[in-house]
Amino acid sequence: QVQLVESGGGLVQAGGSLRLSCAASGRAFSNYRVGWFRQTPGKEREFVSAISRSGGTTYYADSVKGRFTISRDNAKNTVYLQMNSLKPEDTAVYYCATSLTAAQVMARGGYDYWGQGTQVTVSS
Repeated sequence: QVQLVESGGGLVQAGGSLRLSCAASGRAFSNYRVGWFRQTPGKEREFVSAISRSGGTTYYADSVKGRFTISRDNAKNTVYLQMNSLKPEDTAVYYCATSLTAAQVMARGGYDYWGQGTQVTVSS
């Protein structure tokens, strides 16, 4: 069992930056791949980014590539999502999730545990 808590969301103007954190408690965090997803009302939850257990491999959705950076600190049981050059279309609730497998990196079904989400709002 893993418990995840996201933080760092808020209101920011277009072009600004935010850093989201995903803090984990429970079993050895370094055993888990971690992903970030986001969701807006009426839409499916979509993949944003993911990072491998060691942090050596990262994945990004095309829509955020070059603007967002995922990283992790296994000693602190925390994964970060640095979001720069934010756009109004980045507005969503952002969720982090963990997985013990290497498959389905970009699919919701590839993750087992989810946090409660943090709201990010980008004004134009």
